[in-house]
Amino acid sequence: MLGADDGLVSTAALLVGVAAAGASRNAILTAGVAALSAGAMAMAIGEYVSVTAQADTERADRRREEQELAADPAAELHELTNIYVDRGLTHDLASQVAAALHAKDPLGAHLRDELGHTEAGAARPLQAAAASAASFAVGAVAPLLSAALSPSGIRTAIIVGVTLSALCVLGVVGAALGSAPRVRGALRVGVGGALALAVTYAIGALFGTAT
Repeated sequence: MLGADDGLVSTAALLVGVAAAGASRNAILTAGVAALSAGAMAMAIGEYVSVTAQADTERADRRREEQELAADPAAELHELTNIYVDRGLTHDLASQVAAALHAKDPLGAHLRDELGHTEAGAARPLQAAAASAASFAVGAVAPLLSAALSPSGIRTAIIVGVTLSALCVLGVVGAALGSAPRVRGALRVGVGGALALAVTYAIGALFGTAT
């Protein structure tokens, strides 16, 4: 959702600004394709770097836990028992659970219950980068197609209308997924997008020199 929102707003804002400067259809589309490509790559690279750092941290945590288990398994068992006691188990039950887990997979138990690492939540840099790039590109397509297919006299209005409509839809979907108020979610992204479009339109109209 965030990537699609970003693709929508940033691409549409650029298109509106360029259109307000009086640029031709080809110039507008060139700017739009460049914005889509650059934005998707930037999202991919940023997400890859961020998630790779997370993966490095997870690997370091794993090595540290392996070393601690090898050096003093009894202390690690005691630590795991205390974790379960803090979560509400009686000491006897916590001891039994910790002992059973230590007998089967002590490293997995500590990674999961002490550090919160799970296989499902493991950092996957390439997957995250691809998802971010794809979501940005999907969002950017709507204003780009609007610019390509609309007549010159009403091009800006159509770009704005399509963008704000798409933003409101994404706001509603995001709010529904999070069980939040849908109208509020739509208004939040819609108003934010409208402000971004207004600013870039004003800048394009004020400083534009294209003919």
